[in-house]
Amino acid sequence: MDKTMWHEIQDVFSKLDSDPECRSIDLSELVEMGQITMGDGDIARKCFALKKTIATFQDSFTAMEKCRKPIVCAVSGLCVGAGVDMLAATDIRYCSTGAWFQVKEVEVGLAADVGTLQRLPKIIGSQSLVYDLCLTCRKLPAQEALSCGLVSRLLPCHDTLMATAIATAKIIASHSPVAVQATKLGLVHARDHTVEEGLKFMQLLNMALLQSEDCATAAMSLMNKEKEKPTFKNF
Repeated sequence: MDKTMWHEIQDVFSKLDSDPECRSIDLSELVEMGQITMGDGDIARKCFALKKTIATFQDSFTAMEKCRKPIVCAVSGLCVGAGVDMLAATDIRYCSTGAWFQVKEVEVGLAADVGTLQRLPKIIGSQSLVYDLCLTCRKLPAQEALSCGLVSRLLPCHDTLMATAIATAKIIASHSPVAVQATKLGLVHARDHTVEEGLKFMQLLNMALLQSEDCATAAMSLMNKEKEKPTFKNF
């Protein structure tokens, strides 16, 4: 991953966030950790330059997390270094049996600084396992990734994985975009706030969203037991 790609990641997901035609995102490409080099110069200038660069990289993956459109990530193969940072910023994660994951930064003399250390503990939930993965740099096989909650589904092959991820994205896209985006906002907010704060946040969201025509459309469809799902306007 070069600097151009880091900037493009932020640009792409910022645009997808505001694109009314986009309702869900299927992310299937994997990334390996790249290397950043700085030119000659005094230490102070290098430090400030590196701080700015690191902040740019962090903002790129944070843009994925802040994107209101749910991101379904499919991993088939290796997911190493920055790939884990990216994975941790997505919403729904699947992998195939041949996939494996590795937090590799310590092995190359770095501390992960683009989101793994902040997001992984809240995804896995086991402090011991997070320390194990981040400090030993051992490879996490697909079955263990499933059992610890890093991924929610384990598929037998690449083709089945891709088909399943796309099917999930399509199901999400078929729902009310107002409801889907509000749900993601609520879940992301809940991660770093108390239950009480989360409930108040949803009060503010739903006091407006309950007035949406999507709510009435979905309710009427269920009441009338319509076989075809209702169609919702872009949002």
